[in-house]
Amino acid sequence: MTPKRASSDSRPRRAVQQLGSTEVKRLSRDWRRRTEARLGLLLDGVGQPFNVGAIFRTAAAFGVERVWLCGSTAPPGHPSARKTALGTDRLLAFEHYPSAAAGAAAAAADGYRLVAVELASDAVPLHEAPLSGDICLALGNEDHGCSAALLAAADVVTYIPLPGRVGSLNVAAAAAIGLAEVRRREWTSETG
Repeated sequence: MTPKRASSDSRPRRAVQQLGSTEVKRLSRDWRRRTEARLGLLLDGVGQPFNVGAIFRTAAAFGVERVWLCGSTAPPGHPSARKTALGTDRLLAFEHYPSAAAGAAAAAADGYRLVAVELASDAVPLHEAPLSGDICLALGNEDHGCSAALLAAADVVTYIPLPGRVGSLNVAAAAAIGLAEVRRREWTSETG
């Protein structure tokens, strides 16, 4: 026997419709006006082109200004990266550095606080990490994570709490969660 659902609201439901392109542009403009802090991204040996493309697309959506590509990170011009990025690679400034330490130094010289996302000792949960001001999120290789040099250069090391039975995320998913949390914090600090 299937239990019946109790309806707590007897009012008729309003039909929800997707926004058209004009409304989406208007909504994006509104969120851009609320956004002041600069956001950067450092990729340390992210080797899979489709991950780089997915990260670039997400970075463009969240208003990342600059991407530091370090070590063996796949180039955004790789056909698989370009296919996944859907042209958003042209919206981001990016530079290549031979090592994560060099990229971290460049981000710091540009005034960014470097926040590495890694499962590491002394890492703080993402929701507790200090994320105010100009932030450069740093993410590492799909298998090995952030290099020791990157962790040493980071101002803060944070991790994404995962209560499920899987202990890690795809690097592109981790980038999306991290970027969303940085922006969410900025937007909620304005109102709270």
